[in-house]
Amino acid sequence: MSLMPESREPSLPRGVTAPAPQSTYRLQLQPGFGFTDAAGIAGYLAALGVTHAYLSPILQAAPGSVHGYDVVDHSRLSAGLGGEGAFRDMVGAFRRHGLGVIADIVPNHMAIGPPESLNRQFWSVLRDGTGSAYAHWFDVDWRAQRGRLLLPILAGPLGDCLADLLVDHAGPDGTVLRYHEHVLPVRPGTEDLPLADLAAAQHYRLADWRAGATELNWRRFFDVTSLIAVRVEDEDVFAATHGLLLRLMADGLIDGLRVDHPDGLADPRGYLDRLAKATGGAWVACEKILAGAEELPADWKCAGTTGYDALDRIGGLFLDPAGAGALTAGYAKFTGRTANFAAVAETAKRQVTQGSLAAEVRRLARVLARCEDPALRGLAARDRRRVVAELLTAVPVYRAYVVPGEPPPATSAGILADAAARANQRLPARLRPALAAVTALALGRTGETGGWRGEFVVRFQQACDPVMAKGVEDTAFYRWSRLVALNEVGGEPDSPGTPPEAFHEFAGRLARDWPATLTTLSTHDTKRQEDARARLAVLAEIPREWAAEVARWHEAAAALNRGRLPEPDTEYLMWQTLVGAWPLSADRAAAYLTKAMREAKTATSWRDPDEEYEAGVLSLAAAVLGDAGLAAAIGGFTARIAADARVNSLGAKLVQLTMPGAADVYQGCELGGFALVDPDNRRLVDYSRRWFLLAAQDARGPGLAPDLDTEKLLVTSRALRLRREHPDWFTGGYAPVRVTGPAAGHVIAFQRGGHAITVATRLPVGLRRRGGWAGTVLRIPLGRWRDVLTGATHSGPRLLLSDIEIRLPVALLVPADA
Repeated sequence: MSLMPESREPSLPRGVTAPAPQSTYRLQLQPGFGFTDAAGIAGYLAALGVTHAYLSPILQAAPGSVHGYDVVDHSRLSAGLGGEGAFRDMVGAFRRHGLGVIADIVPNHMAIGPPESLNRQFWSVLRDGTGSAYAHWFDVDWRAQRGRLLLPILAGPLGDCLADLLVDHAGPDGTVLRYHEHVLPVRPGTEDLPLADLAAAQHYRLADWRAGATELNWRRFFDVTSLIAVRVEDEDVFAATHGLLLRLMADGLIDGLRVDHPDGLADPRGYLDRLAKATGGAWVACEKILAGAEELPADWKCAGTTGYDALDRIGGLFLDPAGAGALTAGYAKFTGRTANFAAVAETAKRQVTQGSLAAEVRRLARVLARCEDPALRGLAARDRRRVVAELLTAVPVYRAYVVPGEPPPATSAGILADAAARANQRLPARLRPALAAVTALALGRTGETGGWRGEFVVRFQQACDPVMAKGVEDTAFYRWSRLVALNEVGGEPDSPGTPPEAFHEFAGRLARDWPATLTTLSTHDTKRQEDARARLAVLAEIPREWAAEVARWHEAAAALNRGRLPEPDTEYLMWQTLVGAWPLSADRAAAYLTKAMREAKTATSWRDPDEEYEAGVLSLAAAVLGDAGLAAAIGGFTARIAADARVNSLGAKLVQLTMPGAADVYQGCELGGFALVDPDNRRLVDYSRRWFLLAAQDARGPGLAPDLDTEKLLVTSRALRLRREHPDWFTGGYAPVRVTGPAAGHVIAFQRGGHAITVATRLPVGLRRRGGWAGTVLRIPLGRWRDVLTGATHSGPRLLLSDIEIRLPVALLVPADA
């Protein structure tokens, strides 16, 4: 039963508005918030103005999963979320409120335990090896382990762990081998062998968990050995892993899909072709991370990305490029770091190819051993690995799309040619001919394309993505902390920002090429939520003041913690984290810092944690938060920049909600979103509070709201409702609105569909320093215009910015008679 009152919003739609959503609201389903709970907020989502509920994965995942990306059974909906009956009831509730449904699907990988018996396909392979009917489901290099599958689950070498192994003859699946929480099948006919012989006789080889980094002989998701990759390119595997979701779509219960991690697939384009055919061309968004100026492949049958490209451009709009030099100087002075981000990222990528992803490099090197090219024939394995690692390190994107048997696209050829040129500088002269040969193989330019050559093309493409993700997002982002508002998925940490002209170009291209793409400011994977980034963006306008504050806090912290301080980069990251997420508890700070330190892999890591070092850093954070004077100083600084952070938050939100694309709101972020990286950003949301705030706001009408939460809720609800009421305005064109006057650079303005005009203030500190708007004018069509946020009316064609932005730093103008 819903805890919310029924919506009285008069403009609710009577049915699903369109195959392509106008807007989505991301729900993180998990224990404590399942299908029935989601049904209970249907009225609230409709009143907010959302057109589609956007669900995290709904298939049966590992027990207790809080995200759903660890699917173990594609044939049923998650029992922990309520099962199929509750799912159908939830969809019924959504439909009654005019909401569509978008589901998140995970085609790249599955979870494999423990207990391993939950994944019946993997269980079959463990028991029967290559003789299993499911052996082709998984990307296993059987030759690398002499016909066995490496299973790195032991605490140490097998000989040291035999005492912890137990043969159980009484299990429901026959004789099994137990190791703590792991339950493994025993190969038929080996049940009565002595324990050591039994272990050696299986189709799997038990190994130290550390062996996964270098010896693993099957493809996985990134470096996670509990997630095995699935060969969804095989038609029967596609049918088995997608059958239930396709049935639910055919039944009218799911309207569109979000595809997780397409770059892990053997052929993303081919997969999307098959998916489009199976769904009848349903709306599909792909979690494709675009780096820099990279564009989505034009031949992909999808609506677009999941919005990280928009997130990056929007964030850059509210960043002052003039502060870059002083920010860099202050950061260098505090940390002693002189290397730019590109150098840090290159080092980190190289390290992961030699560390957590060494197994992927080794597999590519084994494929190259079959090459008869003179430059590679007879080359030592370590040299083949070095060449592959350097080329992977130098690739600047998550994937360069090459399909065996097809000429490489010019863009892909250029990417790999540039990467080879960079790798060439790192390799000795004797290995440069080998690099040229490997590059040609990766591009499929060796004449023949079948067999091992085609395998190398695919495997190389699949390896690029984890090297970028683990090397950049999950390592370098935690090592280089000049301004962490920019250290975001798909972002450029050393970017100077996005000028309005560049944003207009980007948005115009979306309107032309990808009008139904998704846009977002926060996701379950962002490193920090949108309002934390908006607050930190203010630092680019006050870099010297920020440097002085950090210096004072550093001195105070050193005295508090008896001189025990972390690495400078970690400390600098800590201060920004506290400011960005303020106020936050000691537990949240400790959880974040532990993850940050281990991801950086400089003084400690997930593989080799230095508990003493970590304890020192956490004690520092606790001392800072527990000291009344220092906590007051941080809180005071945050309060001083709050007004400017508000301008950034509201501006970014309105731009995102009204620019081309389907506007996504991540759960809870209709109010201030200050959560940190997962799992912090997956905490349960207080929907009762949000509903009552929205109802109170509707009851008293638009007006000046007293704080960020209510102002952001006003902006979000009014923009979403406008999109729902006038979808033609927001699926139509995009045009920049001309601004003239001395402060023209402090506003971003555009018109959608010839009607709705978005106006947002940018760089508020600089605007205040120059004395305000000073006659700056917005030039719009003649007539009367109404601001849907405040109810105020204005007359075109010349609107003074000082008149528009009296109550709020943003405006959403529509014709007064609309």
